[in-house]
Amino acid sequence: MNQKITSEHLARGAIVYVRQSTMGQVLEHTESQRRQYGLAESARTLGFAPVVTIDDDLGRSGSGLVERPGFQKLVAAVCGGSTGAVFCLEASRLARNGRDWHHLIDLCALTATLVIDPEGTYDPRLVNDRLLLGLKGTMSEYELSLLRQRGLAARDAKAQRGELHFALPPGYCWDELGRIDMDPDERIANAIRLVFRKFRELGSARQVLLWARDNGVQLPVARQSPAGRRVQWKATQYHNVREILAHPLYAGAYVFGRTGQRTRVQDGRAHKTVGHEKPMATWNVLIRDHHPGYISWTEFEENQQMLAENAHMKKRMSRKSARGGRALLTGLVRCGRCGRMMRVFYGMHSGHAHRYQCPGDSDLAGVASCIGIGGVRVDRAVATAIMEAVSGHAVLAAIHAAEHVARADEDLRQAMTNALEEARYESLLAARRYECVDPAKRLVARELEARWNTSLERAGELEERLKGFDEQAAHRPRIDLAALMALAQNLPAVWNTPNTDAHTKQRLTRVLIQEAVIDLDEASHEAVVTVHWTGGRHTEIRVARTRCGRYPEDRRPSPVVVMQKMGGQWPDRELAVTMNRMRCQSTEGKSWTAMRVRELRERLGIAPFDPTATQVAMISVEETTRRLDICVSSVHWLIRKGILPATQLMPSAPWQVPVLALESEAVKIGVREIVARRPRNFAVLQDEKTLKLPGF
Repeated sequence: MNQKITSEHLARGAIVYVRQSTMGQVLEHTESQRRQYGLAESARTLGFAPVVTIDDDLGRSGSGLVERPGFQKLVAAVCGGSTGAVFCLEASRLARNGRDWHHLIDLCALTATLVIDPEGTYDPRLVNDRLLLGLKGTMSEYELSLLRQRGLAARDAKAQRGELHFALPPGYCWDELGRIDMDPDERIANAIRLVFRKFRELGSARQVLLWARDNGVQLPVARQSPAGRRVQWKATQYHNVREILAHPLYAGAYVFGRTGQRTRVQDGRAHKTVGHEKPMATWNVLIRDHHPGYISWTEFEENQQMLAENAHMKKRMSRKSARGGRALLTGLVRCGRCGRMMRVFYGMHSGHAHRYQCPGDSDLAGVASCIGIGGVRVDRAVATAIMEAVSGHAVLAAIHAAEHVARADEDLRQAMTNALEEARYESLLAARRYECVDPAKRLVARELEARWNTSLERAGELEERLKGFDEQAAHRPRIDLAALMALAQNLPAVWNTPNTDAHTKQRLTRVLIQEAVIDLDEASHEAVVTVHWTGGRHTEIRVARTRCGRYPEDRRPSPVVVMQKMGGQWPDRELAVTMNRMRCQSTEGKSWTAMRVRELRERLGIAPFDPTATQVAMISVEETTRRLDICVSSVHWLIRKGILPATQLMPSAPWQVPVLALESEAVKIGVREIVARRPRNFAVLQDEKTLKLPGF
């Protein structure tokens, strides 16, 4: 026995630390595991009891960038003073970084714990042993850095030539010559092509997902396992669609290093995270036209542009995608003064006009918004320009639309046919497996028979789906090409028909227009819209703005007309208030008073108001609100809906409400509806008591 091992060390027991850096080493390098676990028997041979094996760090790197719960247990046991020796196969198993290594050696020196490996026994309290352990830790760290440097250099050099093998997405496989080739399975290839075609048609990854879900289309998913790569068919998920659309491999480009890693310091330790996407300019390797692609590189870049525009919460300075609202230029309008993208604001009720508004620096306290303009007139002017631009190509577009509808049905039927062919193959394969089993082995035969029945049921379901799809296609009305060509000759009528939804108009607009810059010309009271067409041309459109703040001329009756209609119906004082509200102009240009109203009434020979005259009991709107216990706007709502009968001698004149109408059943039902719409805390909102401030 080594003289450094005393009875005190033996009494405290030993710890055997087992670690391998990756899961690949755990699965493949089994001999190293046996040697490390065999150290426990060596510890017992030396007389240590008890012997504890810590193997929580299998598959974890010792570089210090990942959490190692097993190493933390080892450190805790050494600090507790209950460990006499630490057994390891070599210094690199304990740690590959100087911080963890020297920290452990310091703790072993404080607690008189030995470090034992197949080469010898070391006591950290001795200067020579401490020096030797320090050199071993330094060499272990240097060895890791050297191996990593050599490995990364060799990997990058191979990737630069496009020869580095890695896991390929569905639709591709490595051939016998080590080249990337399309998957020979037609169902997989057709499914990938279908995703790209539907994205170009619908313009959104989410819309592709919804379409696939509605039609039961499945997508291939690659599964990696120790046995190799296999493809499974799963229900369409958003991340599957997104990965297909965003992967440059489908555009025939060999790429490597699309993601990177980041290291942050947390709780005094370095933590590494991987999978962070990098900009295309910083990819390690990008070789275009490296292998056959499902789409061209130009189409790939256009797809990435569409995906970026669909992310409305990112890059506020770039144009955004259309989202189906009433505004034609959603996401395309830019402020001509500050350069920001203008937002769209809609009215609270359907049918209300929308508005393009530039927020400017309104997010900052005390800063007003930039500019804004109503969107209806702007949209009409831009739509007219679009009609003029595409009128010559409307016939070709109609023919393309007819072909597109027919191709869409054919794509869906082809996907169902491929799925049915795959299901029939699976059922035949299950049948052959069942026929090959020994009938006497009932435990296996029953399971294979159940799998056979399941595959037959799956094939039957797909046959029924395909049959139902064919029946629907047969009953679907055929496209009348002659009628479609006739509509193409009258494109404005097609644009304005109610059957043309806003989303279709927006997509057509985005194809033709890159963006529209809006500025306001205060001198001419016009909005200047500069349309940047996709081809590079520019068109300036001037749109007259609505002149607000002007009272309509038809709402300015003469004082004589007002007096002839309302004189004698109301007291002179209330007539003066009404005439001022109607903006009636007196001969002197002064406001109306009860004295001036009386002079005009007497000059026209109209009798004064007689409150004692017999007439139907009428009350004002204010009195109606008091009796019904609702607000003035609610009373006006009842009048507009025709629920509450009321009369008005002329526009802007006071409303007259019959008292008997308040007791009608229709009015009571209307009042109950208004009360039911009130918020739950309505009574609290009506509290007008003054709050007491602290200290007063």
